[in-house]
Amino acid sequence: MAGNANGAVSAETQRAVEQFLYRQAEVLDERRWDDWLPLFTDDGLYWMPVSEDQDHGEGVPNIFYEDAFLMDMRIKRISHPRAHSQRPPNRMSHVVSNVVIDAEDPETGDIVARSRFHVSEYRNDEMRHFAGKYRHELARTDGGYRIRLQRVDLVNVEGPWEYVLQYWL
Repeated sequence: MAGNANGAVSAETQRAVEQFLYRQAEVLDERRWDDWLPLFTDDGLYWMPVSEDQDHGEGVPNIFYEDAFLMDMRIKRISHPRAHSQRPPNRMSHVVSNVVIDAEDPETGDIVARSRFHVSEYRNDEMRHFAGKYRHELARTDGGYRIRLQRVDLVNVEGPWEYVLQYWL
């Protein structure tokens, strides 16, 4: 995959990647799970490592390291009418910014991009805030981009949490 040190991607590609990431944030905020899971490739992974220097997720501790099966299982768990963790349900707001394309494959159109995020979660009269950076490996398909890998590095990954993360950031 070609590097992007000189900003060599087209404005159209930059905009398409940004719009894809913004759409994903909106779909998560609106709990549109039937729209969110198909944003991933069949072999897509959602990964939140326990440290920024972690270079792989297989067989080591992670906050999340989920394939389509595990993401679907989490969706079913949090969507269940008797899901205690969602009484009352949480509300979230994702903000994605600083989208930089690091590489674009000239043959396939696949992309490696990084961005920053801020997520606010409201539940039980309390707000929690998460911030960090994303790394996306996006596969170009006839229907647009799909996520092969979404890596999430939290700024305060080692911080204590009163309750576990139910949703993906």
